[in-house]
Order: sequence, then structure tokens, then C-alpha cells
Amino acid sequence: MAVYIALLHYPVYNKRKELVTTCITGFDLHDIARTAATYGIKKYFVVNPLPAQREFANRIFDFWMDEGSLEFNWTRAEAFKLISIKSDLDEVIKEIEAIEGLKPKIIATSAKPRGDITFESLKLEVRSSSAPYLILLGTGWGMAEEVFPKVDGILPPIIGNSDYNHLSVRSACAIILDRLLAPRTERS
Repeated sequence: MAVYIALLHYPVYNKRKELVTTCITGFDLHDIARTAATYGIKKYFVVNPLPAQREFANRIFDFWMDEGSLEFNWTRAEAFKLISIKSDLDEVIKEIEAIEGLKPKIIATSAKPRGDITFESLKLEVRSSSAPYLILLGTGWGMAEEVFPKVDGILPPIIGNSDYNHLSVRSACAIILDRLLAPRTERS
């Protein structure tokens, strides 16, 4: 399976539906990288157009790739090897095309009920296909509308047992990757 993920910090909305760039967090770098490593993701792209934000992420990345950090916590460093910091989504798509030899099938996620594919159908498709897939994760209050014309499908929101629907992107990522890539067919 050739599955990639991208965490978009731009273009996203704030709660007033204004187009913004959100900040990269150390938690998102660490936790999503570890989830990506657990589920065999080929690369975890962190997308932010602001040079200061990319520099921040690179400082954290460099720390975990340092020899002392590798010795101190090699499992964290192993997960961090999956991270690639990019300024926009087009850079991500071009890198995947260069690696795989073809454009990835791009799948968006959303907390809003706009999905047009199911987790089960995508899971079956990914397992039976040799094509690369790119799963997009949004920050802030969701990906901007300008992203959706680029996607090939949208997964449904993750619904819990209450009306509350604002998971952290780290939690949502773990649930999404488990639903799509876990080897088991039955939930325990």
C-alpha cells in the first residue's frame, strides 16, 4: 500500500469562516508521526506556507534526528523520519508523483457531513490497488473550499455518541487510519 497523509495548516478556516494559516504544534508533529509509523504510512507531510512555522517544525525535526536524541528515544526518531515539511499542497502532490510515478488519489476528511465515500469502500479500494493515496487532514475549523476541487473523494465525519463533534486532528487521524488500514476486519 502506498498511503500518504498531509496535515494542512493552509488553506483552512477559523471559526468565523475566514481563510487563515494555523500554527504547527509539536503535539501534531509527534503524535501524528507516531500514528503514521504504526499504520505504515509512507510519508507524513506537514503543509504550512509561513517560513517561521516551517522553521519551527524543522527545529523539532532536527532535534529528534540528532544523534543524542536517536540514542535517547529511537522510536520517536523513527516516526519522525516520516515527516516532510512543505509550503503547499501542490508540492506534496508533486513529491508523491516523483516517488510513485503517478498522481495520488486524493481523499479529504471533514468533520462536516459531506462525505461521498465510506471508510469500508476506501479500505477495500486501498488494499486492492497499487495506486498511491493521499489522505488530507485539516486544522482550524476545516479545510477551505478551494481544496475540495482537487480531491477524488471525501470521507464521512467521525461520529461519536454525543452531539459534540470537535476532535483534535491527532485523535481524528488515529481513528481514520485505524478504520482504513488496520489489518483486522472485525472490531474487538
